[in-house]
Amino acid sequence: MTAEVIVDIAHADVDRIFEYRAEGAEEGCRVRVPFGGRTVDGFVMRLKEGSDFDPAKLKKVAAVIDKPLTRECLSLVHALSARYHCTKALALRLFLPAEMRRGQVHELQKNVAVFAADVPLTPRAKAQAAALAFLKEQGRCPYTVYREQFGDAAVRALLSRGAVRLEKERVARTPLAGLAGEKPAVRTLTPAQQAAIGRIAASSRRVQLLHGVTGSGKTEIYLTLIAAALREGKGAIFLVPEISLTPQMFSQLRARFGDRVAILHSGLSAGERFDEWHRLRSGEAKIAVGARSAVFAPVENLGVIVLDEEHDGSYQSESNPRYDAREVALLRAEHNGCKLILGSATPSVETYLRASEGEYELIELPERINRRPLPEMIVADMRREVRRGNDSAFSAALRGELSACLEAGNQAIVFLNRRGYAQSVVCRDCGAVLKCEQCDVSLTYHSEEGCLKCHYCGSNYKMPRACPPCGGVHLSYTGTGTQKVVGELQKLYPAARILRMDFDTTGGKEGHYKILKRFAAHEADILVGTQMIAKGHDFPSVTLVGILDADMSLHFSDYRSGERTFQLITQVAGRSGRAGEKGKAVVQTYDPANYILRFAAAYDYKGFFRHEAALRKSTAFPPFARIVRVMVTAEEDKAALEALKEVYFSLKELYDAHPQGFLFFNKMHAPVRRIQNRCRYQVLMRIADDSLLPEIYARALAPRPRGALVYVEENPGNLS
Repeated sequence: MTAEVIVDIAHADVDRIFEYRAEGAEEGCRVRVPFGGRTVDGFVMRLKEGSDFDPAKLKKVAAVIDKPLTRECLSLVHALSARYHCTKALALRLFLPAEMRRGQVHELQKNVAVFAADVPLTPRAKAQAAALAFLKEQGRCPYTVYREQFGDAAVRALLSRGAVRLEKERVARTPLAGLAGEKPAVRTLTPAQQAAIGRIAASSRRVQLLHGVTGSGKTEIYLTLIAAALREGKGAIFLVPEISLTPQMFSQLRARFGDRVAILHSGLSAGERFDEWHRLRSGEAKIAVGARSAVFAPVENLGVIVLDEEHDGSYQSESNPRYDAREVALLRAEHNGCKLILGSATPSVETYLRASEGEYELIELPERINRRPLPEMIVADMRREVRRGNDSAFSAALRGELSACLEAGNQAIVFLNRRGYAQSVVCRDCGAVLKCEQCDVSLTYHSEEGCLKCHYCGSNYKMPRACPPCGGVHLSYTGTGTQKVVGELQKLYPAARILRMDFDTTGGKEGHYKILKRFAAHEADILVGTQMIAKGHDFPSVTLVGILDADMSLHFSDYRSGERTFQLITQVAGRSGRAGEKGKAVVQTYDPANYILRFAAAYDYKGFFRHEAALRKSTAFPPFARIVRVMVTAEEDKAALEALKEVYFSLKELYDAHPQGFLFFNKMHAPVRRIQNRCRYQVLMRIADDSLLPEIYARALAPRPRGALVYVEENPGNLS
């Protein structure tokens, strides 16, 4: 028998099948094979009789490690490699926990004492007699507990006599163990939810877009579809965009489906991630819930894939392979013959266009459960506040609503998508802005640590007493961050309990979960946070949301800036008034007449979509064209420039040969010229002809001089 093997080396020179004589290997196995004078890991893609090579010259598989890959993985790896222009080894790695692949994590086992046989004991061996009687009744007991209870000497004597034997037992490292998963109350589906489920079942389309306003009951539809898949003996994958959303969704799934649910995301320890992956691979768990990477969970025979908040940019990977979880989910849905459910209150323009044109099934839920009203949207003009002499972060409207909310014993959320205390530190003597030494960006002041931080590379700097360039001592803070907001709120409402949730406060194990658990338990009155609090969360006592600098994202040089602003405002406002009391949302802006804010204040998604789609079509931006960016980086500016020239002139040949296929083509500095001490240049293109993509990749990713890194992005989520 011959095994076709992909060696686990992510290099284009070895990105092909190698054949070995197989003994005991199966398709999907991870094996050790001799390769180039050493032994490396590989993956068995296929077994076959015979070989095109001389069998006598074929080397033998050295060892079989395990069998981690499913048949589905083996069939998808070629499609993933071709779509994302990566080696097959890199595509295969997506399906495995990294620490497991590198041999850094294994099953956790413990010794268990097991009753073996009755043996005669002397009358004086009372401890042995008690220990043996206990184990005979119980059958088995953890060895450490057994020794502590009956003494080391007695237990060792029973072991030596053969009355007790030791066995190894696997110990599961359980993430979020504090989530008990109590059985939820039986919920009766509303007529709108029943109609939505009926349409999904009857639809012949693979992809269903569930467009429902915040609080319209999308989650209950997801759970009902998953329950139906389990009844048919199938599995499910449930994707959320943020790690912060996984505890709440995991809790709901666990309450409904018990131990059949496993959680996968990068915030778990290596052991927890391995054990949860193993439960899914063995079939012990049938439902995977997690962020982007959970789309590769080893769930076999999928019955449904749910991708919640489908509009979110976090579903697109920014590291190699640069996959889009939505595309991978569709590949898996097609392979398994199951439905892919995309859900959002604010679908992306691309997705809604496909649904409105009939490519996807469009199912709409325009009202909240039990016809609860959407939050009243109050737009506060901050220009007027400044003219009145108000230089704080809060408008008079927001202060008044916060006071009323707290007096009523309710909770509030204050959203600002900027962490730290101040956005930047400026010298008033020379105008210099304090910048990171490794990145071409301003440093953010963090008051709690008394330091400056780079939000790109994570470097920390001591806050200087004087301006480094000129020696001036008149340093001022500009821009407001979440730390400053918390400080101002504490001065305004000294009796209020305030929690902050951003990247700085959610570090450590279960950081998101602990903050959200405290807020859900009403241990705080106000939650201040960045975009990780913007979507998906359901807090019944929240009746007020304050959105600071709501128009901040409008001013980014990105064609999606208007769409992201609309989505953020709508999603954050939707956290309010989800239970009995009507909710309110105060939106603070310096541009109240902006059409994006008008659409958001009216919850008019369709009006926004028509306007945005017409604008994109007239200017030939996605989804009516494709943006392709070739990024070139190197530690030395000269090396980056040389690589850029090679890439640019190679691509220009393609541009000159097919000018009608390009809407834009140019080379330039990246907007952020340096990140982590690497100089950055780009070739930016807008293309109208997707058939040019393979040649663009081939020319961009051709071998380059050492030291320069080149990669390609399609419709990048971040153009900085």
